[in-house]
Amino acid sequence: MGTNHDEAPILDALDRYHSAKELAFTPPGHKQARGADPRARRVLGDAVFYGDVLATGGLDDRLERDGVLERAEKLMAHAVHADHTFFSTCGSSLSVKAAMLAVTCPGNSLLVGRDAHKSVIAGLILSGVEPVWVEPAWDATRHLAHPPSAEAYEKAFTLHPEADGALITSPTPYGAAADLRAVAEVCHRRGKPLIVDEAWGAHLPFHDDLPTWAMDSGADVCVTSIHKMGSGLEQGSVFHLQGDLIDPATLASRADLLGTTSPNVLIYAGIDAWRRQMVQHGHELLSHALELAKRTRGAIEELGGFHVEDAEDFCGPGLAAEFDPLPVVIDISALGVTGYRAADRLRAHHHIDAHLFDHRRISAQLTHADDEETTGRLLDALKDLRTHADELRGGPQVAVPAPAELRMDQALLPRDAYFDAHTDVATEQAVGRIAAEMITPYPPGIPAVLPGERLTEPVLRYLTTGVEAGMNLPDAADPRLRTVRVVASS
Repeated sequence: MGTNHDEAPILDALDRYHSAKELAFTPPGHKQARGADPRARRVLGDAVFYGDVLATGGLDDRLERDGVLERAEKLMAHAVHADHTFFSTCGSSLSVKAAMLAVTCPGNSLLVGRDAHKSVIAGLILSGVEPVWVEPAWDATRHLAHPPSAEAYEKAFTLHPEADGALITSPTPYGAAADLRAVAEVCHRRGKPLIVDEAWGAHLPFHDDLPTWAMDSGADVCVTSIHKMGSGLEQGSVFHLQGDLIDPATLASRADLLGTTSPNVLIYAGIDAWRRQMVQHGHELLSHALELAKRTRGAIEELGGFHVEDAEDFCGPGLAAEFDPLPVVIDISALGVTGYRAADRLRAHHHIDAHLFDHRRISAQLTHADDEETTGRLLDALKDLRTHADELRGGPQVAVPAPAELRMDQALLPRDAYFDAHTDVATEQAVGRIAAEMITPYPPGIPAVLPGERLTEPVLRYLTTGVEAGMNLPDAADPRLRTVRVVASS
């Protein structure tokens, strides 16, 4: 197959489907919008329904003889310097699980950065794989975790040479990136594969002023969310493979095991269109985005009361290796206002939704889609936030532990604790008990408590004071954390 990036195989196939006036006696039941509720058609538009066709036996024939998806995946692989690419309509939450199960198996172990997303933890629970936790690079002053260092993975492999491979998250939702080349070298010196959860890095292959792309750094498998920093639709994800440490057929089989048999062609089309857009115009679009981010960062800093976290804050010995400036992370601690209250005001008074928020920060994610109008609205809203800071001060404060106090003993495997008989106990009585659930401040979705960890007072205090201050814990059995789900026998 040639590499004509003017082509968008999935979009082109949709165009042919409509031109041929294909008549489907198959799902989806709305039959090209004809059966859809008119009220839904008014809100969603008919284009949504027109693009919603079967992938096999619709977009392509019953034996996929046109190779529509295969050609789209090969074009994406070529665009990002991978050997193989797989599309997923189930988000990177599925893609990272497939990658893990292609590297390791039940009863074996995997090195995992403890700053992993909850989807990684879900993979551990489903698989029965034993995690060997690798400590992030903690910034105790800013109460922030950056990706673990290569030295941390070296130490973990020295202590656990039996581990089947390693997983690292880079960049983080805050824009901090690891030295992936060094981490890959640590793995490959032992013949072990490296998985990179690069969900926030869809844009990285397309501009040299961004952190180094995982495939260019020697990673074996890389998982990317096209919907986060790209132009794809929600749930659009790809995972890339290179080298000979992982069998492509095995990776495809693991994805098939976990994925849907009814993939949404609209999501496929969004991924396909993003690849073409970036190959043809990505450098120009991202240059504009980076310049806009630079101006916006400077303008926010000049407002007073705000500090925009930059490479000087995030990078250096013991911290991150590289930095993505498009997540505009704003420390508002000088205002004396929590990020929770600030985010609520931005939405209520300015209809602006913050990307991330915690006890002292808010974040505004910029992409190639932003311009002076959108950043102007952001600046106006931040000016108003500063003006009304007095009204937002006070209230509960989050008791953030020191890094050493955040880490708890992994007394049971995540899978064993999650599926064991459990009971709900009052939070003040949970100290010393073994957690049977994930408890995850969201966003960004990095669990503070994992199944199998022995609960401690500092972590429970952090979470309970966090809830009082406005923290969201959507996956806890009791989101208000009056009770905690624990292993009954613990």
